Amino acid sequence: MSNKLPDGVERRQFDGIDRLATRGEPVYGEPTDGEWRAWDPTRSKLGAMLDLEMDTGLEGGETVLYLGAASGTTVSHVADFAGPTYAVEFAARPARDLLEAADSRPRLFPLLKDARKPETYAHVVESNVDVLVQDVATRGQARVALENARFLADDGRLLLAVKARSEDVTRDPDAVFEDVQAALEDGYEILETQRLEAYHTDHLGIVARPR
Repeated sequence: MSNKLPDGVERRQFDGIDRLATRGEPVYGEPTDGEWRAWDPTRSKLGAMLDLEMDTGLEGGETVLYLGAASGTTVSHVADFAGPTYAVEFAARPARDLLEAADSRPRLFPLLKDARKPETYAHVVESNVDVLVQDVATRGQARVALENARFLADDGRLLLAVKARSEDVTRDPDAVFEDVQAALEDGYEILETQRLEAYHTDHLGIVARPR
């Protein structure tokens, strides 16, 4: 199992600290070194998954559908090393920042849509995308992943950050994570899970592929 970083993502020194980095215009005040900018895993679930050496299957150059792009913190890093990157965000306010992040990134395509309603952007997103990245703070996170599986290639990957508190703030996170995994298995084979606790409280990272 290879845990090498995708092409275009490197570990580099910023202020004497070894950090993940991609090449691109800074987006959220992150430290830069020439054309490289630090990828802060405390502000990015996918960054945390890579920093924790989860086997994401990312190699660089993939077509990506990113659900829950918010103001573009993570998806801007993704667009720095991936191919066409479709960024779905429902809230108008963060979407303004997302549009700004896309200005200098010709491969980043912001979509002001609701990830729970994939039919509203099915005409825009190409089918057979390589990777579905999901970081959506809503109930029914497994359902969102299942309904968006239609876009994934047969050998594609789901990289999912599950936020326990978005599902049910009163329940034990472990129980929530078990339920989400059980629901996901309707459409996915789970390859790896890891708690993102080092960077994100009550979050679980999941790598899966379509069944």
